[in-house]
Amino acid sequence: MRDFSGKIAVVTGGGSGMGRELCVQLASEGCHVSLCDVSNENLEQTALLCAQAAPTGTRIATFEADVSDEAAVLAFRDAVAEAHDTDHIHLLFNNAGIGAGGSFVVDDREEWEKTFEVCWGGVYFCSRAFVPMLVASPEGHLVNTSSVNGFWASLGPTSAHSAYSSAKFAVKGFTEALVNDFRINAPHVGVSLVMPGHIGTSIVINSGRILGRDPKELPEEKLVNIRDRLERMGLDIGGATSDEIRSALIASAESFRDEAPMSASEAATIILEGVRRQDWRILVGKDAEVLDRLVRENPSEAYEVSFMEKLLAETEWALGS
Repeated sequence: MRDFSGKIAVVTGGGSGMGRELCVQLASEGCHVSLCDVSNENLEQTALLCAQAAPTGTRIATFEADVSDEAAVLAFRDAVAEAHDTDHIHLLFNNAGIGAGGSFVVDDREEWEKTFEVCWGGVYFCSRAFVPMLVASPEGHLVNTSSVNGFWASLGPTSAHSAYSSAKFAVKGFTEALVNDFRINAPHVGVSLVMPGHIGTSIVINSGRILGRDPKELPEEKLVNIRDRLERMGLDIGGATSDEIRSALIASAESFRDEAPMSASEAATIILEGVRRQDWRILVGKDAEVLDRLVRENPSEAYEVSFMEKLLAETEWALGS
């Protein structure tokens, strides 16, 4: 699928980050776009940007939905069919995700499961809902966003990252399994696995809001857990006040978004180029390329301090080159 003009695309998590940029770039090429998100405000902002970028006659439709809720996903599917008066779509981008529930051992079970349900359950439910519409099209393409944490289940040796990593490994395995499944049973449908490194998005900010731990509104009892988590990571917070910790969390989330080595717009461009080439595996970012190579070269070292030292050294070199 080298030309997106006149096609129908569905994008989850389209209210911000890579999802928003995918919507805008698709719309700019005359692709009709239906997007969902949990934030109606963000949906409206994306729809406005799409309308400004799109040729006349391009349809943009929004739907507020939590992809971890299958009933909501099915309602979104029905809304897409109605908005475009069709029984098929051409592109499905399973992009929605949140990041939390780091430790299986000590972190809150509800937060762990919510992260897994959004990052894996959302891909599964949306694929169940929309893949039949891809199969019904003359040509279709499924694009599932995993992560570098889909082949490296870590943020480094001092931080647990089990919920997000488990979900992203599931997305990776599912998508790779579909390569042959589609070739055998739906050869006109392609599939791509997207594995981004550090991309400048608001995932940290949005995850906190979704999980009820926006730093600006964190109650004292939740700050106790955050203090414990930071100390487990080896961070010396000393006698920091609650307000100082809140400010530090906000600054960290904003830094993740604003100081990333690659923007969400650049990432979306790489993803769409990969879809055009029919690549089943799309690494996004030089850091992703370096990490992928290092894990393959010495998988038994992947969770050691020495591996992190090599990664940091090579990533700094790669991003600076």
